[in-house]
Amino acid sequence: MWEVQTSGVDTNLRGVSVVAPMRGSASTPIVIWASGSNGVILKSTDSGKTWERISIPDGEALDFRGIRAFGTASAYVMSSGEGDKSRIYKTTDGGATWKMQFTDTRPSFFLDAIVCDGELKCAALSDPVDGKFLIVRTTDGEHWQIAPGDFMPAALKDEGAFAASNSSMILTRGAKDAAHLSFVTGGPNGARVFYSPNFGKSWTVTETPLGGSVSSGAFSIVRAFDYSVIVGGDYKNPDATEKTAAYSAERGVFYEVSATPPSGYRSAVIALNAKTLVAVGPNGSDVSEDGGRTWKRTDAIGLNAAEAVLIGRRHEAWAVGPGGAVEHLKSGSWSGGPSSDR
Repeated sequence: MWEVQTSGVDTNLRGVSVVAPMRGSASTPIVIWASGSNGVILKSTDSGKTWERISIPDGEALDFRGIRAFGTASAYVMSSGEGDKSRIYKTTDGGATWKMQFTDTRPSFFLDAIVCDGELKCAALSDPVDGKFLIVRTTDGEHWQIAPGDFMPAALKDEGAFAASNSSMILTRGAKDAAHLSFVTGGPNGARVFYSPNFGKSWTVTETPLGGSVSSGAFSIVRAFDYSVIVGGDYKNPDATEKTAAYSAERGVFYEVSATPPSGYRSAVIALNAKTLVAVGPNGSDVSEDGGRTWKRTDAIGLNAAEAVLIGRRHEAWAVGPGGAVEHLKSGSWSGGPSSDR
């Protein structure tokens, strides 16, 4: 299923951003950015064959859990940690220089994900501050502001989001290019899906069948075509298969637990077409070819994060994980059963 590439850097990679070529040309090299622990930021301009390591001054101790890129020059990177260890940086010169655009000194501030609708319009999610999840936004690509929390539902006791793959929050486009935000949570009182049709101005919340402990819940969400799928589990018990995925055939109105679940905790899920999804986690990957209702194990490669892009008429994906792992998934290679177990 996955074809092994390598970043050449021994670190735990948590974020990946794949830039589709202009007009989806299949012959143009793909630009890929990745990020992770120990301040590591990586860039490839040849579809993952070679990688350039990029550094942020005094950023060696930061844990870069999320990255969003727009070509070879511009990218945001997000670090996760308590208080001012959570930061948002931006480069416009390919990583030669970086500007820190946002941080917060409150101890409960903890960034989990960053999403963008183009280079200027982005949002980031923080764990609850003063009892509510916090959204910070920019509409000019430079200045970030905390979104008003008046219509944000109160967080449950010990509820939080997970910064495992930069996919606990997603941004999708609606009618008239409205920016829809969705994020997933977990905790001892269950996992929930928060949804905003207007870039964080108002919110609704839906309960799901996942969660049940501080270390479990929904870690990743995808909304595509006519379905919504969430994956997760318990990261402290990665081989447990109970409550590792749920799906909604009603665009997130109601979630059902998958009849045949993924084969362990899954930190990220991506959609490849109208029915096919791939979920990745520390003990391997699974594929669903029925919109998240059932899952089938494909391999045992440990991964944290993944992203799919449309290239020409086909989807491809890249995923990253521990030990600087980089993996490539070509269109159609999920069929045919297990491959490249290790």
